[in-house]
Amino acid sequence: MSIETKTTCPYCGVGCGVIARVDDAGKVSVKGDPDHPANFGRLCSKGSALAETIDLDGRLLHPEIAGQRASWHEALDLVARRLSETIAEHGPDSVAFYVSGQLLTEDYYVANKLMKGFIGSGNIDTNSRLCMSSSVAGHRRAFGSDTVPGTYEDIELADLVILTGSNLAWCHPVIYQRLAAAKAARPTMKIVVIDPRRTMTCDIADLHLAIRPDGDVALFLGLFEHLITSNTIDQNYIAEHTGGFAEAFAAAGALSFNRVLELTGLPAMQLREFYRLFAQTEKVVTCYSQGVNQSSSGTDKVNAIINCHLATGRIGRPGIGPFSLTGQPNAMGGREVGGLANMLAAHMAIESALDRDRVQRFWQSPRIAGKPGLKAVDMFRAVADGRIKALWIMATNPVVSMPDADAVEAAIRACPFVVVSDILRETDTTRHAHVLLPSLGWGEKDGTVTNSERRISRQRQFLAAPGEARPDWWQMAEVGRRMGFSQAFSFRTNAEIFAEHAGLSGFENEGSRDFDIGAYQAIATEEYDALTPFQWPQPAGAAPRITRFFADGGFYHSDRKARFVAIEPPATDRTDRRFPLTLNTGRVRDHWHTMTRTGKSARLSGHIAEPFVEIHPRDAIEIGVAEAGLVEIESPHGKVIVRALVTERQARGSLFVPMHWNDSFAAKARIDAVVAPLTDPISGQPASKNVAVCARRFQASHYCFTVSTAKPRDLESAYWALAKTDGGWRTELAFDLVPDDWVSWCRMTFDIPVDLEPLGYADQASGDLRLAFFDGERLLAALFVARQPVAVARNWAIAQLSASHGNLNKRFALIAGRPGADTIDAGATVCSCFSVGVNQIIAAIRDGCHSVEAVGKKLNAGTNCGSCRAEIRTIIDSCLAAAAE
Repeated sequence: MSIETKTTCPYCGVGCGVIARVDDAGKVSVKGDPDHPANFGRLCSKGSALAETIDLDGRLLHPEIAGQRASWHEALDLVARRLSETIAEHGPDSVAFYVSGQLLTEDYYVANKLMKGFIGSGNIDTNSRLCMSSSVAGHRRAFGSDTVPGTYEDIELADLVILTGSNLAWCHPVIYQRLAAAKAARPTMKIVVIDPRRTMTCDIADLHLAIRPDGDVALFLGLFEHLITSNTIDQNYIAEHTGGFAEAFAAAGALSFNRVLELTGLPAMQLREFYRLFAQTEKVVTCYSQGVNQSSSGTDKVNAIINCHLATGRIGRPGIGPFSLTGQPNAMGGREVGGLANMLAAHMAIESALDRDRVQRFWQSPRIAGKPGLKAVDMFRAVADGRIKALWIMATNPVVSMPDADAVEAAIRACPFVVVSDILRETDTTRHAHVLLPSLGWGEKDGTVTNSERRISRQRQFLAAPGEARPDWWQMAEVGRRMGFSQAFSFRTNAEIFAEHAGLSGFENEGSRDFDIGAYQAIATEEYDALTPFQWPQPAGAAPRITRFFADGGFYHSDRKARFVAIEPPATDRTDRRFPLTLNTGRVRDHWHTMTRTGKSARLSGHIAEPFVEIHPRDAIEIGVAEAGLVEIESPHGKVIVRALVTERQARGSLFVPMHWNDSFAAKARIDAVVAPLTDPISGQPASKNVAVCARRFQASHYCFTVSTAKPRDLESAYWALAKTDGGWRTELAFDLVPDDWVSWCRMTFDIPVDLEPLGYADQASGDLRLAFFDGERLLAALFVARQPVAVARNWAIAQLSASHGNLNKRFALIAGRPGADTIDAGATVCSCFSVGVNQIIAAIRDGCHSVEAVGKKLNAGTNCGSCRAEIRTIIDSCLAAAAE
């Protein structure tokens, strides 16, 4: 009999409900939970593929010390002893925890309690610093608390939705589908997308503002001034519930309209239309995400947006308000427990003596951190210069994700004592650990997460713990006990941790703090197991309800008023002409963070299988690179080599490279090695969207594409990128110096038996070479080599790994690199959910499917998560335009 478990997706901050089903044979399948109020049954491509990422391949299954298997007792004793010795010799600030939005709230709570309340240092920070800390800082400046005022429903209820710095279609696909459905049902709704790139989100936009990088502050300062001069402000709201308006107006008024045009790079007509829409529309929601946050002026951007909503009183009512879209599944949970170095638990302030005393009394701790700790970039600088001598990294991969990533790797490598808790044995970060601790992964661990609309949901265990893996909270509690804090870390279950967390949130609160879930401070294990999604706040004695903040004021500064923030636009002039291009980094649709999870799914790698750079055609011509050529991108901090995707979606002078690829999947594609460690001075968030770089064509001697049943090993070439496929692996390579003997190279790389001879040919004049190795009717490996990027029907070639090759003609077709006339080549994947390729979509269009709905009806493409619908529409438009010529 199969068992179904309601749980929560571990990817983005949407926080979708998932139903995991385990059948009698132990096979796992997933579907969206129709009862979960975040997604109502919808899942994106990543969520739909969750069951494909939970295998034990590459898992860390037991503790290790110096690369050798150890017992939990040995490993935890060593961690506790080294931390205690380091603190005794060098003080509490000589140790640090670097944690993650992948942790559950219970894990986060124990980590924060151990570091701030018992070790006595603020040196705990999180990779959430990299994605939403500017929102936190902006909220605290404006509201006096890190409060997200609205709900997802507001996005559907608004008459104007502004998406700034957010590729919603790819980064928060389920919210995008809710928005798209709302617009389809109510076409009068207007959508404005503010983004230097024309992303897939622009498919539903009424207006796309292709703003210059970091032009957001000027844009919203201009809007603020326009709202005032056009008399569309709410003077009563300003007078009753805010302070600092005059100073903010004076700062905005110093910026002329022409200067706004210059700083934003926008046409005057577009700017005026945007300002008119905002001024004349009461129900406005402004959603902002990494394009706003990941900036050296990120906090000012957030406050420039909030200023406009405060000035019009458009906050806290249905369909109205500023809305921060969180990147990670539990970045919000981390904020609730003080996972950031400059916060205390339960949204209390580390700089407040009263709050520090309150938390210390609640924890009954021997000490409390007296000042903020080091934020992520500064933390790794302190590791590099020796101030931090012991570092515990949990559930994250900073060697890939941190800016100036090569320097971060060098710092970790040189640190005297490094502990890494992870689910994988080999990542870019674990290779430098002195102690490795095996953690539980999604489906194995149990606890809570909080999504972008303040909704707390349960992640539930439905798989047995593999090997000796243990929860992260248990690891930290065990270390806390071994450091002499037995009573404070005597947790037996995650329900006990949640209850203590809830108790602290309500402790001496009485409405003085926004975060309060005191209603759950006495929750029993059975109630915790049955917990259904709810939004905070929910104080003791209160029932769950939908809550919005600040419609009638009630902010969390001492006078209960909001603060307008006086802002000036940042300087944007380039000073070093050696690096004339602007690099923007971000996510793609089907991968997550550093690919340690999504890289396991062949389906998710089908859409985009290798690292790439989006580059405008004119810029491509200037550096001499053609479509599918290789590009070397360099900054003063590092360089990468990636594939060229030449597209007019990208603005002149700008490049876009995704942040996912790591050293396990590509030779030299860790793009954060190129990103400077430049941060926002208030939030400490790195600036990953406006990086000065140069680019040049990377000229290889030969290019190569391979498919193989075995994972390639010992790849040594100027460029390589591999991805999992159904039945094996696909690999792209480029060589400066080609191997002397391709047959021997294949035998070594793909583990081909010496008694199997290849089928193939070589053309000395053109440099083309084809080799294929068969074991009976089964293809083991195929190699395609050329002096230019290889022209092969890639998805068709990949499918041959699962095909039977008893027919000699089929073998020759494989050598040719394309199917025969009687075989359909699906083409590059467009819809990952149903593995539908571009050629299939084109064929459907030729058969009369001239709408996305018609293509979906025929092929299913775009009917699940819907994040490919914009791409399908682009293909339809291109085909119909070509047919009309």
